[in-house]
Amino acid sequence: MKKLLGLFCMVAMLSACSSTGSMGGMFGGSECDSREARDFMANAEDRVFFAFDSSALSENAEEVLNTQVEWLKKHENVSIVVQGYCDERGTREYNLALGERRATAVKDYLVANGIAADRISTISYGKERPAVLGNNEAAWAQNRRAVTVVKAAN
Repeated sequence: MKKLLGLFCMVAMLSACSSTGSMGGMFGGSECDSREARDFMANAEDRVFFAFDSSALSENAEEVLNTQVEWLKKHENVSIVVQGYCDERGTREYNLALGERRATAVKDYLVANGIAADRISTISYGKERPAVLGNNEAAWAQNRRAVTVVKAAN
């Protein structure tokens, strides 16, 4: 039974690796081969969610980011990219700016909690890469997010 569970987990991980990253997931391209990226996924949550038209971190988001802080302090050679996303409402330009504010809010929290700013870069994808397709609150809530992606070790 344990072997079957282990095989299932490996298949799931490889499935994630085969994605192009277009949905804002953890892996994109060669980052899939990173031992650090796999360890991050196993030991820290990679995304936080935001309220409509907001870049304020919720209490739940701070709890998630605390797992990232803990992991990043143990892996000082690792750099990350924080990707900001929005739901489909609003103009492209507005959502790119909001996605940047969301990514920056995450970066600022990590820096305030002891992670060096030069280890963190940000990018906004606005509404261009939804995690969930749909024109309803359930889908929109999943798309209002910031995702932390581990870059290859220095």
